[in-house]
Amino acid sequence: MATQEFYIRTASETEAHGPFTQEQLASLAEAGKVDPQTLYYEAGTEQWMAIGNNPELKAAIFPEKRRLTMKPKDRVVTLNAPADTSPPITVTDMLAAAEGRTADTRDKRDRTVAMERAAKIGRQATLLMLVISSVSLLLPSIDVIASFDAAALMGQPFVYLGFLDLLLSLMLLLGVVSIYPFIRFRAMLAIGFLGLLFWTQGQMVPFFTVIAGSLGIYLCTVFVSYLGLGLAVGLGLAGMLGFAYYMLM
Repeated sequence: MATQEFYIRTASETEAHGPFTQEQLASLAEAGKVDPQTLYYEAGTEQWMAIGNNPELKAAIFPEKRRLTMKPKDRVVTLNAPADTSPPITVTDMLAAAEGRTADTRDKRDRTVAMERAAKIGRQATLLMLVISSVSLLLPSIDVIASFDAAALMGQPFVYLGFLDLLLSLMLLLGVVSIYPFIRFRAMLAIGFLGLLFWTQGQMVPFFTVIAGSLGIYLCTVFVSYLGLGLAVGLGLAGMLGFAYYMLM
C-alpha cells in the first residue's frame, strides 16, 4: 500500500484531488488538510470510502505515536554556496502540482478528473434534453391528461413516452446515473417508434429532429471526452429544440 496512489475528496465535494502517495497523505494530515472522514477512492470496490474505515490506511496516515523529528542542522554561512531564497512549498502548491495546474506539471494532468467532469456535463445535457422532450410530448395533450379520461389517453401514445421522459429526468436530477441503460433504451425506442411514425406519414422534419435528439441523448450517456461530448450535446439539443418547435407550434 505504500506505493499505492490515492484520490481524495470531502463528502461535500464532487471533484477529486490527486493522485497522492501514502506519504503525501500523511503530510496533508499533519497540516490539517486530511482527517479520518476524508473520502478516498478504493479501486478494488470502485467506491469512495472514508479513510477512518480502513484501519491499515488510517494507522499509516494518523499514527498514534508522534513522528520523530530531526534536529535542524546548524546554518553554516559559506562563501561558495549561494543562499537559498526559494519560497517554502505549501499544501496548496502540492495540490496544484498533483492536479496539473502548475507550469511544471501541466502536461501530467490526470485524465480521470477530466473524464469525471465530462461525465457530469453529459448527465446535465441528457437531463435538459429529456425535459425538453417530455414538455414537447405532454403539452399538446394537456387537456386529455387533465381530464383523466382513460379511454382518451389510450389513443395518445405520445403521453406515455412523455411521462417516461419526465420520470427519467427526475431520476437524473437526483443523481441516479445507474439508469443510463434505460435512457439508451428510451433513445432507441423513440427512434424506432416516433421515427417510423413520422416516416410513414411523410413528415420528414419531425423525423429528422427525433433521430438527432435521440442520438444526442444516447451519445451523451456514452462519451466521456470533451470533443465527443460536444458533438453529442450539439446534435441532441438541436434535434430536441426542433422537435419541440414542431410539436408546440
